[in-house]
Amino acid sequence: KNYTGDVLNFEMAAELAEDEGVQVAKVLVDDDVAVADSTYTAGRRGTGATLFVEKIAGAAAEEGAPLERVEAVARQVNARSRSFGVALGACTTPAKGSPTFDLPPGELELGVGIHGEPGRERRPMMTSGEIADVAVDAVLEDLRPRGPVLVLVNGMGATPLLELYGFNAEVQRVLAERGVPVARTLVGNYVTSLDMAGCSVTLCQADEEMLRLWDAPVRTAALRWGM
Repeated sequence: KNYTGDVLNFEMAAELAEDEGVQVAKVLVDDDVAVADSTYTAGRRGTGATLFVEKIAGAAAEEGAPLERVEAVARQVNARSRSFGVALGACTTPAKGSPTFDLPPGELELGVGIHGEPGRERRPMMTSGEIADVAVDAVLEDLRPRGPVLVLVNGMGATPLLELYGFNAEVQRVLAERGVPVARTLVGNYVTSLDMAGCSVTLCQADEEMLRLWDAPVRTAALRWGM
């Protein structure tokens, strides 16, 4: 994901692997439409598209595709994905022991990063339908999909599944109103920030090959289907 610390550490790991004769390809995930650049990140941040990239590229690797093909698939998925996050509360890191940023009661942060980086603006609390309108429209304005999309409604860590599914209903409503067909939907806490209350929406314009790889059997701690 496109954060300075992530990039530095992954590049270091890649160099160590290459020193041991392991062939390495690096793909940067930068799907967040909320902030193009800020003091908290160089360019767009990496958020929910990480899940799409890892699942689809992982399925290609599982089929035995060469590294170059797996890399190309990962880059294609990232290029076709966009995300927007909303925070209702800050996360608390064990080292700090207190909220990482101040978000007064009755306010929310539109466009927040998964580590709590500031977003576009703060507003008084909104309904789930209003949040869905803002988040989906921000993604569609940038992505402009021509065809079916994969949808990820992702919790930041502390949002109950009941609320995420309720929010998903609003996301589906907005997409239907905007004439965007939905191919697949995933709801849950996947790209999280410890105990942060909030959610994000990720859309990926998917072709038939990407959908086939998405549907391929998977068995991990978080994703399990087709086995």
